[in-house]
Amino acid sequence: MKLLYGTGNPAKLDAMKRRLEKLGIELIGLHDLKAEGATIPVVPEDGNTPLENARQKAVAYYKAFQMPVFSCDSGLYFDGVPEEIQPGVHVRTVNGNYLSDEQMLEYYSSLAKQYGNLTARYKNAICFVMDENRIYEAMEPSMESEQFILTDTPHSAIRKKGFPLDSISMDRKTGQYFYDLPAEKLDQVAVEDGFLEFFQRVFRGEEDRR
Repeated sequence: MKLLYGTGNPAKLDAMKRRLEKLGIELIGLHDLKAEGATIPVVPEDGNTPLENARQKAVAYYKAFQMPVFSCDSGLYFDGVPEEIQPGVHVRTVNGNYLSDEQMLEYYSSLAKQYGNLTARYKNAICFVMDENRIYEAMEPSMESEQFILTDTPHSAIRKKGFPLDSISMDRKTGQYFYDLPAEKLDQVAVEDGFLEFFQRVFRGEEDRR
C-alpha cells in the first residue's frame, strides 16, 4: 500500500519508513511530491494539542492530493518547570518566532543549564485519512516517548538535520546520548511502538470490512 506521510522532514520520513516496512507500506513524503512539481499547501498547525495539529495537516494534504495520507504531531513536556515554559505543541516556536535547528539547540540547552538536566517526554498523535469517509486518529499513552533527559551539553560529534534536540537528549536508563544508542533503539525513540500498533489496528479493521 502506498501512503503519503504528511511531513517535509526527511529524518522523520526515513525513521517511519524503517518502522513500517514490516507492514508492506510504501511511504512517500511531501518532498517527493514537490519534486514532481506539486504545490504543497501551507497548513497553520494552530491547534492546542498534537492531535488537533495532526488532524489539520492530514485533512489538508488529503484535500490537496486525493490519496491516503497520515500526519503526526508531537508536544514536548518537562517535569518541574513553570507552565509558561512548557513547549507543548510549540516546540519550534518560542515567543512567536519559528526556530531553526541551531536556534532550537541554543534555546533548549539554555533551559537545561538554567533548570538542570530536564526530565522530558514527547506526547504524540496521528491522523490517517484514507478517504473522506474513513478517518482514523489516536493520541494514546503507547505513543508517548519514554522519559528522557535533556542536557545542556550537545553530543560532541553528531548532529542530524530535522532532529536537533536528539543531540542534547540522553537515555535515562543508560545515560547515553540518543545518537550513541543502537540504531533500532534510536528508531524506536523517533517512532514509538504505538504508531506501529495503530496501523496494525487500522488495517485489521479494513480487512474486516471487506
